[in-house]
Amino acid sequence: MWRSTRICFLIHFLLLLCVATFSSRVSFAAEATTAWRTEWEKTVKAAEEEGALVIYMTQSMEPVFRDSFQKKFPKIKVTMATGRGPEISQRVMSERRAEKFAVDLYISGSTSPRIFHRAKMLEPVKPLLLLPDVVDPSGWYEGKHHYNDPENRYIFVFEGTPRSGDITFNTKSVNPAEIKSYWDLFAPKWKGKIVTVDPLLPGPISAAQIFFYKHPDLGAEFLRRLYADTDITILRSNEQLMDWLSAGKYAFGIGAREVDTAMLQGLPLMQFLPGSLKEGSSVTAYNGTLSYFTRAPHPNAAKVAVNWLLSREGQTAWLDSNHRSGGFNDSLREDIPKEKVSEWARRVKGAKFLWLDPAWIDELGAIRDVIKKALASAGKGR
Repeated sequence: MWRSTRICFLIHFLLLLCVATFSSRVSFAAEATTAWRTEWEKTVKAAEEEGALVIYMTQSMEPVFRDSFQKKFPKIKVTMATGRGPEISQRVMSERRAEKFAVDLYISGSTSPRIFHRAKMLEPVKPLLLLPDVVDPSGWYEGKHHYNDPENRYIFVFEGTPRSGDITFNTKSVNPAEIKSYWDLFAPKWKGKIVTVDPLLPGPISAAQIFFYKHPDLGAEFLRRLYADTDITILRSNEQLMDWLSAGKYAFGIGAREVDTAMLQGLPLMQFLPGSLKEGSSVTAYNGTLSYFTRAPHPNAAKVAVNWLLSREGQTAWLDSNHRSGGFNDSLREDIPKEKVSEWARRVKGAKFLWLDPAWIDELGAIRDVIKKALASAGKGR
């Protein structure tokens, strides 16, 4: 009798403990939910009181804020200045020298934000993150947030677009099924049939050079042979490169810009599908990094914009906007639909990818030394 009473008491005690623990967890979760909602509502209200937001960005981002963000937050008037990274970064630097602090956020590629970072013009992004699906990194590529600065704090990367060496080919001259590896470019039939933008000038070609140089199956030897053994033609004009490549004067082009536009126009140009070559593809941001300036004039509006853009809603709106111009960029979020991303720009499960570590940008000097020596050996030194 005593033993059964003791057992009943123990069971009752354990049940009460479980109920208390469950109630505590529910209460904690409810408090956490209330806390972020309260903070978010407070931030949105303060942003609406500021009534303005200034963003400098690449052209492709402008419709996202004009059509989607502005519609969701009509009381926050967004002013945008668009252009290419080098142009906008020069504008920012000029304004800063004149003690003019007009801009809140910067959305661009990978290179120009690092200039601001070195000049100590950026505030950390992480303290701005508030919405649960933004704070939680599990929905992002590799289960983490990616940054483009050594401290992993200042330049948030939300784009992860794969590229196969930034190589474009003429579909009338090249059967892509015959090219199974980057090394196949050195086949005798392609000698004198490769054209490139100037490999010693900064631009999108830098990502391809870093990919070749750092890839364990390519490396410096691949770069050396590319510029020394292929009788490669170097052009400074992207327009001329695209014209000659489209006309079939050359079979392959490296580092060409606006290829997506040319493909949509029906020109006989194409790039290799991500992961289709043996060595795989690079993954990096071409237009998708986010930075927050020091002395930003509208800090609450900036916080609202950062959280909205990085949320599932914001990233989906970005991909929807990209889809209207071909869908040639991919989000690092992996918990959103990707059917509107072009197959030429979409990461594919099971494919081989090399994430371009931002620190590798500092090796461009060594990479260009390899290229200069290769060009000199081919009689094309400058």
